[in-house]
Amino acid sequence: MDNVWDCVIVGGGAAGLSAALVLGRARRRTLVVDAGEQSNAVAHGIGGLLGHDGRPPAELYAAGRRELQNYPVVVRSGDVTSVRRGDVFTVELADGTVEQARRIVLATGMQYRLPELPGLAPLWGTSVFHCPFCHGWEVRDAPVAVLAEGARAVHAALLLRGWTDDIVLLTGDLGEQRALIEAAGVRIDPRPVAEVRGTGDGLEIVFSDGAVLPRRGLMVAPSVCQRSALAEQLGVQFGEPNPLSAEAVWVDEFGRTSVRGVFAAGDVTVQLPQVAAAVAAGSKVAAAVVQSLLADEFGLPVPAWKEDVNV
Repeated sequence: MDNVWDCVIVGGGAAGLSAALVLGRARRRTLVVDAGEQSNAVAHGIGGLLGHDGRPPAELYAAGRRELQNYPVVVRSGDVTSVRRGDVFTVELADGTVEQARRIVLATGMQYRLPELPGLAPLWGTSVFHCPFCHGWEVRDAPVAVLAEGARAVHAALLLRGWTDDIVLLTGDLGEQRALIEAAGVRIDPRPVAEVRGTGDGLEIVFSDGAVLPRRGLMVAPSVCQRSALAEQLGVQFGEPNPLSAEAVWVDEFGRTSVRGVFAAGDVTVQLPQVAAAVAAGSKVAAAVVQSLLADEFGLPVPAWKEDVNV
């Protein structure tokens, strides 16, 4: 089985590269296939990652790839089009290459769906953001706005209150939650938003009546969906829908999916969409992969694989 990889990792972002590093240091032949579609590629910097706070994402990923050169890890640019189960996994790439692997790690990330609002998309990752733990420091004590509806609007506005006291919540009827929002010192503006315009140091919210609200930043509540069809193709089970997504891959405490031999880490599981969390998840999953391989090879005791999440 010299031509069979111990593990193929689909995705070369924070989770995938972190998993590859641990696997490589465990002397496991690992292939990383990276489509180069990291969700945070447009961000000015990574917030809250120890030792790399504020570092541009591209620099972090490049440094990670350089580190992997010391180990039995190969990083290949490309798309994985299919993975078939058998005695080993057969992995097909878009360029026609076919690889085989004993284990699969899905680290494909998720695709963020922003509110459909003119001018919003070009500002994503700079003055438009979704996570205050990643970008809140950059708008501390500055005027910001929150664009969301329902429970997510309430949660976002109150969460952001830890970074600034100048918040305008752009939303409609809040029902009983209105008093809670107002008590926190958050202003509510129910007027429909027509567009967003970037400025030199922030943005402008343009309402349908022509009024303009200048802000340093805008926090939005996007939904996320699977970027890759591999999870569905492999038949892994998805978790209960949550406010972020109805397409989160279910994993147990070791990062194992409901399909034996398939693991998942990072945004694809929609647990905590942060780079630091993805790095940690990749490391944990890799350790579980190594132990599962040692279980096959030498009988290392490991917890039973849960193949039905409803049991």
